[in-house]
Amino acid sequence: MTAPTPRCVVRSPTPRGMFDRRQLWAIALSVALHLAAAALLVAGFSPRLPEPTPPHEDTVLTLVVIPAPVQPLAGPPPAKGLFPVPVPRQDLATAKARQPAAPPPDTAPAATRLPGQAFMDAPPAPTAQEWAMAATYTLKNGKRYRHHWGQHVRSLMGAAREGPEQGAVRFRIEIAPSGQLARLDTLWTTSPAVEQRARQAVQRMPPLPPTPNGKPLVFEKTIVFDAYTAEAPPLYKDDCEPDPVQHGNRFVWDGRSPQTTAAAEAPAQPLDPAAYAECLKQLPQDSIEAEAASDERQQKQWASPTLGR
Repeated sequence: MTAPTPRCVVRSPTPRGMFDRRQLWAIALSVALHLAAAALLVAGFSPRLPEPTPPHEDTVLTLVVIPAPVQPLAGPPPAKGLFPVPVPRQDLATAKARQPAAPPPDTAPAATRLPGQAFMDAPPAPTAQEWAMAATYTLKNGKRYRHHWGQHVRSLMGAAREGPEQGAVRFRIEIAPSGQLARLDTLWTTSPAVEQRARQAVQRMPPLPPTPNGKPLVFEKTIVFDAYTAEAPPLYKDDCEPDPVQHGNRFVWDGRSPQTTAAAEAPAQPLDPAAYAECLKQLPQDSIEAEAASDERQQKQWASPTLGR
């Protein structure tokens, strides 16, 4: 037997610049891994947008509170004031004949009242007993008489509602010794409708008692007709004190008369002890409303930001 002839396999050399198939797979896998790593890094460092929150729905709760009924107290109504002042029988009989008329009701139709519109009822007119005591109060230019006159006029004007028909008017009044109106002048007004309403109320006033001093009573009075202002009663506890000195220009000169030295202002002279004691008997008892109104006025005056300027 003859031996087989060995075969010689000759491989052709790979051309320069060409890669083997396994090297290509390795390069592709490496590139894919690098791209995946880069994507993970970019995703980790990029800012995340906040997740949208569902819309919030408001919940409305309705709470109804039913007040308990108020039981009226049994018994006669309490007397007005802490210490009622008795009125003589003769004066009371005369005052009853001059009983003031009741204030007119609010006749405005309900259709003209806007919902939520502010309003204020008319104050009660002074009673016959109050008018009788005002006719005997001689201090401070008939202080009680002047206050009751303004209260009576405001009572006859009716209820005030918020709107264009509200305002104020200031009158200069002169009342004859018999109690009749002698003169009524308008000093200023903020609403012609309020002025006309006040003048109509003055014309409807009943006959008034005589003035306290038996002389013509001249004074000024502001009538406020709106839904926010209520006139408070005045204080009487300081009416026996002497009036403060009226300060004026002591150096005024008309340019023609001879100049003289300015005289010093004389201080207020206190009353005689006997006259002071007699005056205190005439003072009425002040109400809580008057004390509160006086405190409020002083608070507004002293709390004004213009005091320190």
